[in-house]
Amino acid sequence: MKKVSIRDKFDLIQEPWQPKVVGELNQQQVKLAKLKGEFVWHHHEHEDELFLVIQGHLSLHLRDRIIELEEGEFFIVPRGTEHKPVAEHEVYLLMLEPTGTLNTGNVRDFRTVDAPEHI
Repeated sequence: MKKVSIRDKFDLIQEPWQPKVVGELNQQQVKLAKLKGEFVWHHHEHEDELFLVIQGHLSLHLRDRIIELEEGEFFIVPRGTEHKPVAEHEVYLLMLEPTGTLNTGNVRDFRTVDAPEHI
């Protein structure tokens, strides 16, 4: 067991939209990612996802509305809900989701990370 510095872990992340695992508990992974630009519309059939903004501003597009998240705010995307994260400027994001959850959900493209790196 050891403590984790979120700031130090973010310093290790270079590429946007490439989630990194920084912890695991009860079949859940704690992931960090830097976001910039638009992601792909997708959903997760069986998994809820928690998005917590550590730094910046994230627009989380849902089909019926847009959730605006500021630093220190989080939103839980219910399983099956189509969503698209959009970060006009760089965002530091913490995610909590079941182990094995693909970052692109039901969509496979060049941004899909099958096995996120543990840092």
